[in-house]
Amino acid sequence: MKYRLLLVVCCLLAPGLLPARVVNPAPNIPWVDSSGKIKGLAAFKGQPVIVIVAPSPQDRMFRAQVGQVQKIFERFGAQKVVLMVAFTQEQGLIRSNVPFVLAADGPRTAFDLRTGEKFGIAFIGRDGNLDYVTNKVIPALRMNDIIGASFVTQEKLRRP
Repeated sequence: MKYRLLLVVCCLLAPGLLPARVVNPAPNIPWVDSSGKIKGLAAFKGQPVIVIVAPSPQDRMFRAQVGQVQKIFERFGAQKVVLMVAFTQEQGLIRSNVPFVLAADGPRTAFDLRTGEKFGIAFIGRDGNLDYVTNKVIPALRMNDIIGASFVTQEKLRRP
């Protein structure tokens, strides 16, 4: 009887003692650094990553999303958010003052994130969890809410 009670108590307390597990792990997206070397998403461990998928830099939805990113970029910089772009059809110049990381293989990234070859945006939390994926333009404040709603961020805000 005592062992059964002890087992029940351990089962109830154990989830709070164990580290969070990644339920929906993000794919390892290859990206190109400034020297031309291809690296993986693991280089951004502990940082939230936003991946924007678009056919080209001239895509209307892509430009609208970049406009939303520009509105909140200072806050993203303070939170060390990495902004990545994956073009599925045509490479080109991004007309923005926001620095973006370029995915090495845009069509593969779109496939791995399940966004399709049209416009899509994905949010990867600090823990490597694929938190949110959509094919709609996300407003600046909503982007901040999604980054702030990750498990790692909420865990830091909890009282001991």
